[in-house]
Amino acid sequence: MKGTWMQWMRGIVTVRARGGDPEAFVNRALHGGVELWSIRRGSGGELEFDTTVRHFFRLRPYLKRTSCRIHVTGREGLPFWIVKFRRRVFFGVGMIIFFVGLYLLSSLVWSVQVTGNIRLSDEQILQAAKAEGIHHLQWSFKLEDPAVLAKRIAARLPDAAWVGVKKKGTSIIINVVESTKPDRGPALSPRHLIASADAVITEIQAEAGRPVVKRNMRVQKGDILISGTLGNETNMQTIAAKGEVRGIVWHEYQVVSPLSEKVKVYTGESKIKWNIVIGGRALQVSGFGGSRYASFEVVQREERASWRGLRLPIGRLKETVLEVRQDERTLTKEEAIIKGIQQAKADLMTKAGADAVVLAEKLLHEKTDNGKVYLKVLLEVEQSIVTEMPLVSTQGE
Repeated sequence: MKGTWMQWMRGIVTVRARGGDPEAFVNRALHGGVELWSIRRGSGGELEFDTTVRHFFRLRPYLKRTSCRIHVTGREGLPFWIVKFRRRVFFGVGMIIFFVGLYLLSSLVWSVQVTGNIRLSDEQILQAAKAEGIHHLQWSFKLEDPAVLAKRIAARLPDAAWVGVKKKGTSIIINVVESTKPDRGPALSPRHLIASADAVITEIQAEAGRPVVKRNMRVQKGDILISGTLGNETNMQTIAAKGEVRGIVWHEYQVVSPLSEKVKVYTGESKIKWNIVIGGRALQVSGFGGSRYASFEVVQREERASWRGLRLPIGRLKETVLEVRQDERTLTKEEAIIKGIQQAKADLMTKAGADAVVLAEKLLHEKTDNGKVYLKVLLEVEQSIVTEMPLVSTQGE
C-alpha cells in the first residue's frame, strides 16, 4: 500500500506532471507545504508523485506559475472506497448476504458418518443418534457436548462397547466399537484332512486330530494328512480334524504370450471443465459442449472451501478431459517370455491362494510362431495342500 495508514484514510492520489517546468513545480509545492512523496521520473520524462486528496487541491497556484499540467493516474484510500461502495451498494449487500449465508451453512450438520460397526447396522446407529438430536440439517450449536452425546448413544446400543462422537467441519463422525462375543462357529462333522495335490510336506500344524505325516515327507493327492479317527479298533472316536499343512507343489503351465501389446498414450490435448459444488451436487459453469476426442479420460480434482478450520459444503470441481489413443508396442522375445511367466504366476496365485509363495520357476520349452511365443513353464510353489474328506460314523450300529 502507498503511504501511511493515515494518508490512506484521507485518500491518496497519484499525479503525473508534464509540460512547463515539472521540477520547479514540485519544488515550489514542497516549499509551500504541500505533502508530496514517492517523487519519481516517468518513462517519458514527466514527474510522478503521490499526495493526499486535501493537498491535491492546493496544487493549482503552482501549476499557473510553472505552466505545468497534471493528470491523475491513480486513486487509493478510504474516500474512494466509500464512493465505489455507494455505487455498488447491491454488490456490498450481496457480499454481506453471502458471508451470512456462508456462516449459516457452516453451522449446519450436512452429513452423519458411521464407522467401526460390523454387526450393528448403520440404520440402528443413525436411529440412536437421531434420538439424541444428531441428524442431517441440524444446527450444530444445538447439539450437546460430543462426550455427552457419545454416552447417550452408547446407552441406546446394548451391543456397543464404546461410542465416540467427533465433529469435523460440517460432518458428525460416530465411531462404534462393538462388544466382543465368542464366535462359536458352525458345528463340524467328523472328517479327515487330506492332500489336495502331490507335494513334499514343509509344515504341519494339527489343532484337532492325529497327524499321520511328517515334514519332508512326499505325499500324493488324496493321502491322509491329519486323521479324524482317535483311539483303537475297540475304542474308536471320530472328530473333525483341524489344522494347517503346507507343502511344495509343482505346477506346469502352457502360456501363449503375444509379441505386441496395446498401450494407452496421452496425446497432450486436454479440455477443462469447472463446476460449482454445493452440498453433494455439482453445477457446471464452464467448458460446455461435448468432447471432441474419440477416446478420452477424465481426471477430477475437488477443492472444498474452509472457514476457521471448518470444511464447508461448497467448493469447486475441476474436470480435466485428457485425449488418449491406443498404440501398439512391439515386444522383444525376452519381454514376451517375462510377461508370459508373470501371467502364469498371477493365475497360480488366484488358484493357490494369497498365502502361496513361488519358490522357483523354470522355462521348460519355448517356441515363436505367428507373432506369439508359446511357453511351457514349471513353477515350484509352497502352498496349503489341505482339503476335507468327510467321515461316516458307525458308532451305535
